Amino acid sequence: MGVVLLKRKLTSFQIIILGFSGVILFGTFLLMLPFSSRSGLATPFFEALFTSTSAVCVTGLIIHDTATYWSAFGQLVILLLIQIGGMGVITVAASFAMLSGRKISLMQRSTMQEAISAPKVGGIVRLTGFIVRVTLVMELLCAAVMAPVFCRDFGKIGLWMALFHSVSAFCNAGFDLMGVRQQYSSLTYYAGNGLVNAVIVLLILIGGLGFLTWEDIKTNKLQFKKYRMQSKVILVTDLILVIVPTVIFYFGEFHGSQWGNGLERFWLSLFQAVTPRTAGFNTADFGQMSEGGLFLMVMLMLIGGAPGSTAGGMKMTTIAVLLLSTAAVFRRKEDAQCFGRRIPTETVRYAAVVMLMYMVLCTVGGLFLCYAEGLPVLTSLFEAGSAIATVGLTLGVTPTLGAAARLVLIVLMYCGRVGGLTLVFAALSGMRP
Repeated sequence: MGVVLLKRKLTSFQIIILGFSGVILFGTFLLMLPFSSRSGLATPFFEALFTSTSAVCVTGLIIHDTATYWSAFGQLVILLLIQIGGMGVITVAASFAMLSGRKISLMQRSTMQEAISAPKVGGIVRLTGFIVRVTLVMELLCAAVMAPVFCRDFGKIGLWMALFHSVSAFCNAGFDLMGVRQQYSSLTYYAGNGLVNAVIVLLILIGGLGFLTWEDIKTNKLQFKKYRMQSKVILVTDLILVIVPTVIFYFGEFHGSQWGNGLERFWLSLFQAVTPRTAGFNTADFGQMSEGGLFLMVMLMLIGGAPGSTAGGMKMTTIAVLLLSTAAVFRRKEDAQCFGRRIPTETVRYAAVVMLMYMVLCTVGGLFLCYAEGLPVLTSLFEAGSAIATVGLTLGVTPTLGAAARLVLIVLMYCGRVGGLTLVFAALSGMRP
């Protein structure tokens, strides 16, 4: 009876939080098993917890190189955690319930709605099925496209590497297996490979568009006027956030002959413009980039992808709403408008709160790393921003951090994936005004 009462008292936000926590702890237990590591030794709890949190929160920050430290079983566990975290714990659980023929209750539908940021409960089960199908098809299709390249370079193991990187890119996770060439090298070896660059960028962008945007595109095809306002904002903002940083990187960062010819510089610029929102792969050596380029990447990390997507960050819609609201103030308009529709004041307030939370968490986390580890300010903000926005990019300091700094990154990754407002709503759900 007590369990039933407890279950009834849990809100959708609390269920989402407990769901992510449960998967993280279960993943930690599996990664601690001796046969999860290549050495055959048990991985310490804190190190396994960091890796599990990074995988479930689709971040990509790592203490140990994924390819050389973890065994095939350990890599499979990480891949499954990435898939669950990318699609969402609630979405995966609901998918299994649907496959088993169980009826989805109204409370479960409400939780699914909150998990994928759907505007209404109606049609949520159908939407969940659509999400699962698109996810699996895109991951398998893109893995098949990359397989010939990886098989050429690594032999039969290339099939596994193609699947691993396809899932990791679609879920915006940033985990890679390129440590077999050089530890912590990410995709720098394929900086000039057009096929790998194009496929990874495509997966990152599609995963970061959001599930509702996919449905809009499927339903309305190229009839842009029929899209939801949110989908319109996402597509336009995403296009701007791809083109503008690419141009800046091409002419401002990767302009020297040391970065290769014009085509190679284009791929470098495009990839570094896309991956901070919020994939975690890199094809450029960050050690050779300027502070201006790295600072731009921090800004892109914090912006992130779309609501209800595999990406993290404060979300493109947040920054778009705030910019439109700012423009309305400058024009002395009472309300901000977008595509001929008024943006509700409540939406602007939520956007301001979300942005403030991300900026505060990034700043506080960065200052802690700066003082605790003696790191430069930009390096500290880069690591903290990468964690809170669930990106996974690093300037190479994550494996060397102390226990306290790692704990801060774990908390930031968790808050970034679950969502600051979700944590606040869950904590205050039992309070009455």
